[in-house]
Amino acid sequence: MADSPVTQMKIVKGDYGYVLEDVPHLVDYIADLPNYPNPLRSNPAYSVVKQYFVHVDDTVPQKIVVHKDSPRGTHFRRAGPRQKVYFESDEVHACIVTCGGLCPGLNTVIREIVCGLYHMYGVTRILGIDGGYRGFYSRNTVTLTPKVVNDIHKRGGTILGTSRGGHDTSKIVDSIQDRGINQVYIIGGDGTQRGAAVIFEEIRRRGLKVAVAGIPKTIDNDIPVIDRSFGFDTAVEEAQRAINAAHVESESIENGIGLVKLMGRYSGFIAMYATLASRDVDCCLIPESPFYLEGSGGLYEFIEKRLKENGHMVIVIAEGAGQELLSESLQSMNQQDASGNKLLQDVGLWISQKIKDYFAKQNKLPINLKYIDPTYMIRAIPGNASDNVYCTLLAQSAVHGAMAGYTGFVSGLVNGRQTYIPFNRITEKQNQVVITDRMWARLLSSTNQPSFLNPKALTEAKKKEEEFPNQLDREDSIKGPLVTNNNVLLT
Repeated sequence: MADSPVTQMKIVKGDYGYVLEDVPHLVDYIADLPNYPNPLRSNPAYSVVKQYFVHVDDTVPQKIVVHKDSPRGTHFRRAGPRQKVYFESDEVHACIVTCGGLCPGLNTVIREIVCGLYHMYGVTRILGIDGGYRGFYSRNTVTLTPKVVNDIHKRGGTILGTSRGGHDTSKIVDSIQDRGINQVYIIGGDGTQRGAAVIFEEIRRRGLKVAVAGIPKTIDNDIPVIDRSFGFDTAVEEAQRAINAAHVESESIENGIGLVKLMGRYSGFIAMYATLASRDVDCCLIPESPFYLEGSGGLYEFIEKRLKENGHMVIVIAEGAGQELLSESLQSMNQQDASGNKLLQDVGLWISQKIKDYFAKQNKLPINLKYIDPTYMIRAIPGNASDNVYCTLLAQSAVHGAMAGYTGFVSGLVNGRQTYIPFNRITEKQNQVVITDRMWARLLSSTNQPSFLNPKALTEAKKKEEEFPNQLDREDSIKGPLVTNNNVLLT
């Protein structure tokens, strides 16, 4: 996808260090755009809701842990329905596209966008783009109605299909323009949202009245700013099944080792939270925390120690961990997939064989290792209760934002509140586990494993902490809303 000039971020400054990183609006580049009363005024479902419309000045702070002299800091526009909308219901022609890898909750987001448009705003023309970005110009579309999407949340995957890369910005916008589409809902990870940002820029350059809204998706939870991405809670829950199987296998045989590889290309959140939730894991290895195999304080030494103490152990490793230890002579070390992601070696198979070889060579502690890789099983399941509620909030917030004329934004949860976040904040960097923070310390305390950090690595980790201090504020809490009996999201 070709790059185009990026619109300068809308910044609004106020007293006491207040900074609003605002999202674009259609009126920014279309003069004299008419607005209309929000049809929710006459919607019986919302007639009993007090103060249902979000005030124009409502914002949500990015940082909530402050001192008495702290400036008010960065804020984002609060999501929700506005009193005025910039589309009439019969004027709207919306489309939905899913891109990138699978993730629990994709079908729920599709369903709730369709039902939100239809039931809240009376929109009846909604298309599903088949096969990701390329589907705009090379595949058929699917007509979406509440009846079509009624039960799709009970299925994994996406009814619209998906793909990585291979998209052409001009052709996509040509297709949007030719079909008369004026609302585009894009569900995908950081690569997908980078593509969405470029599509928005081209739409703006052409002066089209088209709202572009993103719903950020990544099972790895590596999207910055937001509290968590949908599907993450389900992934952690499902990972427990694999860890439990590894634990049963390992404790059923002498010197048993259960090794589980979980998703986490660059960020070890699934591995970390699954380990904390499980209580059966003896060692967790993630991309952010370097480890070494041999010598004093190394992984081999720890495995031997734990087997002598307990007679068995469970190891969880994220797919991106230890990549620097794998042979650089392997062909795929510098290859990328269609989304530009580095192709990783199977660290699970590699480390399994390394552990087997080491103890076979030592010839003093016979081990029995079982390797479990549940990667595609986890991402192919439907969302759990918590994620389904979260997907509903994300989808409805995106619909409210597009109807209100906002564009070039993603819908996301920040400090427990639904917000609209500019594309560039979502794509500027990846969220990672901060290994000098309390959450990682809690894991080390829970597993009683060594940190494997040598003095040089520890110095580098502390330096990174100083460069990205805001991550620490978010690391100190579990990144997943809980569903109560009243379906209230708690953080």
